[in-house]
Amino acid sequence: MTDDAVRFGDPRIPAETITDKSHLFRLSAVAPTLYDGGFLQQAHEDNFPILKGQEASIQMITLEPGGIREPHWHPSAWEINLVLGGVANWVLIDGNGNNESFEAAVDDVVFAPQGSFHYFENRGTDDLNVLIIQNTSAPEGNDNIGIGQSLSKIPPRVLSAVFGVPAETFTSMKKIDDAVVILRST
Repeated sequence: MTDDAVRFGDPRIPAETITDKSHLFRLSAVAPTLYDGGFLQQAHEDNFPILKGQEASIQMITLEPGGIREPHWHPSAWEINLVLGGVANWVLIDGNGNNESFEAAVDDVVFAPQGSFHYFENRGTDDLNVLIIQNTSAPEGNDNIGIGQSLSKIPPRVLSAVFGVPAETFTSMKKIDDAVVILRST
């Protein structure tokens, strides 16, 4: 850390989240990352230094009605999800081909194993609030592989073979370079 960072604090860490207690973090003070469909706030090793090397992070995701947490998987992290408000519609597919679809309501806990493909959405009329704990200290996006980005990198001829439809079906598909994280159903 530079002398300035020692004297004035790390410029990557919002001052509102810093307390004089190294074990305390003010998650609600983190500026939300906004998406069409909702937002997220996260404590990770870059903004909560005590997490460095601990393999732990926490996110608060709010999905507005019609909001979707992009279908994705984490190659090196599992996650525990606690529904704090609203009702979530979940889909999980694990590496053994098992799949489950279900609703999770307030106080329900959902576990997504490492490497499992999963997503949840808000089909209700109220905001959906989900607290997510992961065994990675990385910020969201550094251990997240989204379906949009994944399908965008596969040639239309390969997608054609997988889905049994003409390659032209996929040539006009929007190309996505980064994980979308949160989106809205159309």
